[in-house]
Amino acid sequence: MSSTDPAIKMVMMPKDTNALGSIFGGHILSLIDLAAGQHARTVATKKFVTKVFREVEFISPVFVGDVVSFYAKTLKIGTTSLTIKVDVEAVRGVDALESCKVTSAEVVMVCVNDKNIPVPIKK
Repeated sequence: MSSTDPAIKMVMMPKDTNALGSIFGGHILSLIDLAAGQHARTVATKKFVTKVFREVEFISPVFVGDVVSFYAKTLKIGTTSLTIKVDVEAVRGVDALESCKVTSAEVVMVCVNDKNIPVPIKK
């Protein structure tokens, strides 16, 4: 388990399962997007939108009741964009003793103004 605080942490619920009983990959992707957005706002308290998701490979399934943590860190700060790495880990089991890596993703977030036009992150 990571030693840093997660950007977000969620308990997976039945409404997000597919017919095979695991959590939809798309639900995990949306939570990665949320985690990246939360992290971006810690870098600059501005409006950010998602531009790119890079290489998302699911390593382990996620099940109802798993506590899933999304750890985010800044990889690069550009003029108008941030590249953020999000690592996803699940803790499962009655005693919450089993931890497994679910996936990792790089997310590029772009800083925009109220008209959704890219603007510099730093003034």
